[in-house]
Amino acid sequence: MAAPVSTFTLSNGVKIPSVGFGCWMGEAGAGKDQELQNALKAAFEAGYRHFDTARAYGNEKEVGEAVKASGVPREEVFVTSKFWQYDHDDVARALKASEEDLGLTPDLYLMHWPMATDKDGNLRDDITFNETWRQMEDLYLAGKVRAIGVSNFSVQTLTALLKTARVVPQVNQVELHPYLPQPDLLSFCREHNILLTAYSPLGQYDSPILSDSAISAIADAHKVSTGTVLLSWGVQRGTAVVPKSGNPKRIRDNITLVNLTSDEMRTIDDLHNKEGKHLRLVKGVRGADRIFGWTHEQMGWQVR
Repeated sequence: MAAPVSTFTLSNGVKIPSVGFGCWMGEAGAGKDQELQNALKAAFEAGYRHFDTARAYGNEKEVGEAVKASGVPREEVFVTSKFWQYDHDDVARALKASEEDLGLTPDLYLMHWPMATDKDGNLRDDITFNETWRQMEDLYLAGKVRAIGVSNFSVQTLTALLKTARVVPQVNQVELHPYLPQPDLLSFCREHNILLTAYSPLGQYDSPILSDSAISAIADAHKVSTGTVLLSWGVQRGTAVVPKSGNPKRIRDNITLVNLTSDEMRTIDDLHNKEGKHLRLVKGVRGADRIFGWTHEQMGWQVR
């Protein structure tokens, strides 16, 4: 049975569950000792119907197999995938490769990062994300996918994209949590009817946000985990969330939301204004001088 979570309606009318299961397990592939397969089985049993994967995760095959093995009708499962930087020159080819591994067509297809590279990770200056987006629009307008969007785009890069777009991205997936709430980006996306989706909504690994005293106090008041509070905050402010976990209990906790009071929402909203609490939490990005070769200025990021 599907969990009783709300859905968001994208600008084209497609509905997407507000809570999804993030399929990045910290390494490319299925993970150690079938970690991903076990987690996917637990997620389906807990009622998840939204699964977020990517070509770069190296596990589209496992995700597709889990969808098939679940016995849940395909139309009741929402699958998101993304293509990597080296596929910016041929998005149709990338989509076909994902379809072959998944054994299905993703419902939502995203440009994983705005920069284009070659197979060795060297930046390419002969293709822009505007040109890549045009290929995505062609696929969407031809009915090849139900929805298209971007990931890791800022107000700056979205503004540049919209100057030439025929189709406004239906989704923008970014790092988003109380230590990085990105209110300006949220406001911009609302203005343009773009659903903002949070990856790493709980931070990563031994995330300090999970032990934040303010979050813990709210969790105690509701008799739930801090993770439940963080995800409830995300959905309540109008963003989808795609947490990941390999732990069956946390998988269940992550899809069991609570209603936060306006005072509790304001408390969480204000956390990033506290000293030392306005920061990125994703490993490999936090504190980096460059993001896959792009500067923070090129990305339009103000927070390292």
